[in-house]
Amino acid sequence: MKFGPIAIDEAEGAVLAHATTAGERRFRKAHRLNGEDVAALKAAGISEVVVAVLAPDDLGEDAAAEKIALSMSHRNVETKPAATGRVNLHAEAAGVFTVDAKMIDAINAIDPAITIATLAQHAPVEAGQMVATVKIIPFAVAASLVDAVARICAGGEICAVNAYRPVNVGVIQTTLPGLKPSVLDKTLRVTEARLARSGGRLKAERRTPHAVTLVAEAASALARDND
Repeated sequence: MKFGPIAIDEAEGAVLAHATTAGERRFRKAHRLNGEDVAALKAAGISEVVVAVLAPDDLGEDAAAEKIALSMSHRNVETKPAATGRVNLHAEAAGVFTVDAKMIDAINAIDPAITIATLAQHAPVEAGQMVATVKIIPFAVAASLVDAVARICAGGEICAVNAYRPVNVGVIQTTLPGLKPSVLDKTLRVTEARLARSGGRLKAERRTPHAVTLVAEAASALARDND
């Protein structure tokens, strides 16, 4: 890829380095100029533009990011469309995110033009949350570099969202002299909300005096109908 100013007559097929206005038309940064675009720029009195000119073996930023993202093996992860050299990956379910850090490091070591970032290992995620992103830094990158990344990705699963498994839960709360029922009520509500975030359901509650035998009996009773 060559980068720099170029005569407008030679700009067809090049990628704009900056947003450019031609009369009422505005061309965004990274827009690939066609013949009609060049004519509009010339008509607006523009004789030179700063562009990136791709070599025959280059891939544009979106194509490169998309190829890398599609070469990645993952579970419960959705690949979004490429835009501005970036492909975002989102969780398809709530769960715990896992990632092969060695594979990510190997990819990021190939060339500064290509980078992948992810959430931390074992991060809890919600459905729809972004968990990783593939980014091509320049306007284009050599196809050989993208192929090198794809070969690493072929080595196995790079990331996953391990979906929460719905479970039925029973709660035992022990009572003590002077302990207000409202405290136990609040504890139950908080526990139920925490369980819901991971797909769990609070199915039953037992309140019993703080005694080993009574707690054991409550646990035995709840175990029959809960996980």
